[in-house]
Amino acid sequence: MTFTPRMVALDIDGTLVDHQGKLPDVVREAVAKVDVPVVLATGRGLFGTVPIHKTLGLQGGHAVVSNGAVTATMSPLKVQTEITFDPRPIIDHVMDVYPQALIAVEEVGVGYRLNQLFPVGELQGELHIETIEKLASRPAPRVIIRDPNGYAGSFRDLACSLDLHSVSYVIGWSAWLDITPEGVTKASALDDLCRLKGINPKDVLAIGDGYNDMEMLQWAGRGVAIGDAPDSVKAAADNVAPCFEDGGTAVELGRWFT
Repeated sequence: MTFTPRMVALDIDGTLVDHQGKLPDVVREAVAKVDVPVVLATGRGLFGTVPIHKTLGLQGGHAVVSNGAVTATMSPLKVQTEITFDPRPIIDHVMDVYPQALIAVEEVGVGYRLNQLFPVGELQGELHIETIEKLASRPAPRVIIRDPNGYAGSFRDLACSLDLHSVSYVIGWSAWLDITPEGVTKASALDDLCRLKGINPKDVLAIGDGYNDMEMLQWAGRGVAIGDAPDSVKAAADNVAPCFEDGGTAVELGRWFT
């Protein structure tokens, strides 16, 4: 127990809120007791992150969003870093081999440009339908590939068919594929933020539950997986907290902040 956190990095979905978006009081109260910088590190875009930041009552600070492609200051709200890539090769290939896919290209601070609407509630901000040609026409921080009628296994096959050497990608719980610039993860963005703040990554407590949290949990001085996490995510962590419904995040935070 010699570890002393100087920063806390928290995933949102499945870590702070359940998959219906509800933030338990016990988690909110535990976060309120944290007396070091709290950074929300999430696959959500900026618009989906701001409401959680406000609900938690966090004052100022930073958030790492879009799986690390974007870092923002929260008060005032301002994009600090945005890393982009050329989405055309990915989009063109997906349309060739998986033409039923829904594609969203993130517009930071605005919302998303789409070829078709996603299921209600999955994306936040302004949503604009565009042609595939327009979607692929300019650099983007993130491209989301989605099939509401598909399954995660089919997207693993899709990922294997893509030339993903020049980008990073994460497969979600369902048929959801997040694509970001090469080398960009939550961990890479948090590492840059630590350098800015003069904090050693060994002094960071990170908590998450998804495949997109694995690098972050390995990078942090103490990486903790929520008990509901897949086995591979647990294996990447230093410790495993109780399941979400048992207040896993609050239990872990309570070890260090009272």
